[in-house]
Amino acid sequence: MDKNTTTGFILIAIVLIAFSYFNRPSAEEQRAAFVQDSIAQVARMNAEKKQKAEAAAKEALAKQKAEEDTTALFHNALKGSAQDIVLKNDKVELTLSSKGATVVKAVVKGFKDRKGNPDVTLFNGKEQQLNYMLSAKESNIATQDLFFEPANITDSTVTFTAAAGEGKYIVMDYQLGRDYMLHMKMHAEGMSGLFAPTTQSMDVNWQELCPQQERGFMFENRYCTLTYKEKDSSTDHLNETSEKRDVTIEEALDWVAFKDQFFSSIMIAKNDFQANSLMTSIPQEKGSGYLKQFEAKMKTFFDPSGRTPSEFEFYYGPNDFRKLQAVETESTFGKDLEMKKLVYLGWPIVRWINRFFTIYVFDWLTGFGLNMGIVLILITLLLKAITYPLVKKSYMSSAKMRVLKPKLEEATKQYNSPDDQMQKQQAMMQEYAKYGVSPMAGCLPMLIQMPIWIAMFNFVPNAIQLRGEKFLWIDDLSTYDPIIEWQKNIWGIGDHLSLTCILFCVANILYSFMTMRQQKDQMVGQQAEQMKMMQWMMYLMPLMFFFMFNDYSSGLNFYYFVSLFFSAAIMFLLRKTTNDEKLLAKLEARYEENKRNPQKKLGGLAGRLQAMQEEQQRLQQQREELERKRKGLGK
Repeated sequence: MDKNTTTGFILIAIVLIAFSYFNRPSAEEQRAAFVQDSIAQVARMNAEKKQKAEAAAKEALAKQKAEEDTTALFHNALKGSAQDIVLKNDKVELTLSSKGATVVKAVVKGFKDRKGNPDVTLFNGKEQQLNYMLSAKESNIATQDLFFEPANITDSTVTFTAAAGEGKYIVMDYQLGRDYMLHMKMHAEGMSGLFAPTTQSMDVNWQELCPQQERGFMFENRYCTLTYKEKDSSTDHLNETSEKRDVTIEEALDWVAFKDQFFSSIMIAKNDFQANSLMTSIPQEKGSGYLKQFEAKMKTFFDPSGRTPSEFEFYYGPNDFRKLQAVETESTFGKDLEMKKLVYLGWPIVRWINRFFTIYVFDWLTGFGLNMGIVLILITLLLKAITYPLVKKSYMSSAKMRVLKPKLEEATKQYNSPDDQMQKQQAMMQEYAKYGVSPMAGCLPMLIQMPIWIAMFNFVPNAIQLRGEKFLWIDDLSTYDPIIEWQKNIWGIGDHLSLTCILFCVANILYSFMTMRQQKDQMVGQQAEQMKMMQWMMYLMPLMFFFMFNDYSSGLNFYYFVSLFFSAAIMFLLRKTTNDEKLLAKLEARYEENKRNPQKKLGGLAGRLQAMQEEQQRLQQQREELERKRKGLGK
């Protein structure tokens, strides 16, 4: 850029700055503009309020006219006073309101809430609302606006009736089962002429503001989901973390559940919820006392003639695998409801471990009345005993590689160049094959433990048996155990430090140290140098686990701590009880035997490694032969 161009840019900048300065509005003009904007904003807000007020006034006027019109449908049912009817047994206490004829409060007995009360209230008042909507010829009918007359009241039954006119009724019959299941039949009497001949369905709108039941908001929120069961298929759910509004479910549904970590409200339709239901899940803010706002907009069968009732079943109770299995047998709909899938047990292979092993062992041990912390320790010991033979075999494979390290270094010392690493690896494989050693067997402990770790990762947080259980310093095995708490949320940590999480991470560092030392003892040449980077990664993992698991249940962290402790103890004992000199002598004897019997084929992985080595040598010879021929032709 030359001098004239630079001068030009400077002059242009001065002109623009001067123009902006001399044309800026005065203080009086700025104040006037601010006042004008404020007036406009207030006017917009007032206009919105006016629109809402007008809409509410129109709705109230329409309702008033309907109440004053003695010929209108449900003239008498649109006014009255709500009456509460309580149905109860040993498991639940359900309060139904005569306005709307639905459950307005559900209390599950025998489970303490987080405030120490003896029972858990799943919802109360307007936290859950259920509305059945019918489209008649002249008007729409919403059951939530109607006052029903209760009759046939016992501890387990009640009949609600709303009169639409002389000889015209909507009737809802409720019957509470022996456990957590509430049965309901809804039918119309004398109302067939009020609906179009093609009417065969009604709308169902179900909403809930799901209360926080447990101590840990973030952890509980991960398991709070709107879940549904597709007809003739499996269960699915909306995303737990993101906001979802009016998600269309294209398949017909057997049931919909508003699921918390340990409790659920489930609505089951005998004649299915029709395809294209709309589902909504909106996460709530921490500190609000609520986890999610759920809404399900559905359609289901309705017979205006009243010959066939619309039937529903409701489950208000714990997410207990065995209880859900048992309660399903109370259903009269003849469906395979699979409600037990509300207890998430993991991916297929992990689910099989939990379904056919963990649950049975857990049930067996809890049957003795043991503390849940002791049960977790015993499960750990049992799993260690089952996997011990494989772990020992894997360790012995690593020990064989350790005692053979000097021989491997001698056999590969000529391959020190980076370009010779393939030959070095081949030489090592050949040496291993001579002694019948499998280098891959050392990876077995991790391969053995990973499915079990993942299985317990899915099982423990969903085990309601741990809820409220104390062990040692832990007040509740189903949530975190803070040694220190603070008010402000810190990113990545939260508002507390969990002691079991710290113990788990320390045990992880100890186990990683022992594993890395064992692997280092068997590394040859540059492999040992490459292990240094791996060591840093292995030591960083416990730190990553701390940020992941600080908010998790103390029961899960305690299980991982105990599991790693026993794994480290087993590895320590195996190391102490292994005589390297005797082991090397056995390997030497096997090597001599293989030399005397050159035709003998090795079995297992060692045999496959030897076969691979021979095949590589054959291919290498072919390539060298082709290269020689190519050079000969070139001459």
